[in-house]
Amino acid sequence: MFDLSFLGDIKAILGMIAGVIAFLAYVVYVVSIFRGKTKPNRATWWIWAFMGLVVGLSYYASGAENTIWVPFVEFIGPFSIALLSIKYGEGGLENKTDLICLFGAVVSIILWIIFDNPVIALVTNLAVDSFAIIPTIKKSYLRPEGEDFWAWFGTGMADTLNMFAVERFTFAILVYPIYMLVSDLIIIFILLLRKKSIIRDTSFLTKHD
Repeated sequence: MFDLSFLGDIKAILGMIAGVIAFLAYVVYVVSIFRGKTKPNRATWWIWAFMGLVVGLSYYASGAENTIWVPFVEFIGPFSIALLSIKYGEGGLENKTDLICLFGAVVSIILWIIFDNPVIALVTNLAVDSFAIIPTIKKSYLRPEGEDFWAWFGTGMADTLNMFAVERFTFAILVYPIYMLVSDLIIIFILLLRKKSIIRDTSFLTKHD
């Protein structure tokens, strides 16, 4: 019989590498803030930090081990940006989507307590996040210059590696990395598509100028 125990170590390493890449993607975003190219919305990032905390805790409580690093970063990153938004950000609690996200995160905690089941909180938060990401998808299509492609590409790489780090193929463990990867790939694809379209249109106008 072959000893496949080393696969567990490899998956653990992949999970940590995924976390590092996810962290670096946020570093790119933070640099963009300091350069004045990005002004994070204060309410949005504070709510995302809160949601990230709930998702991270519920995902860990659901049994995740190797794949916990990315959701951990998904709390640390938004929380850091939320802190920076106090000085470098703009806006406040003026968006209906933000209010829905905040409400959904609070409800997920209540459901977790009532049913004593962290998976319910995890799924509830991911469902709310899927609604919250729609404006970003729309923005990526209409104003692709307002999104940092390399930051999204970095998180896409991290979430791809995180899929290979999954230690147990159960719904509770798989739902987070699958959701994150699909979300990232949608935005990455849109940004690539729009970037090519803009380059093509610019080239056409130059030729006919």
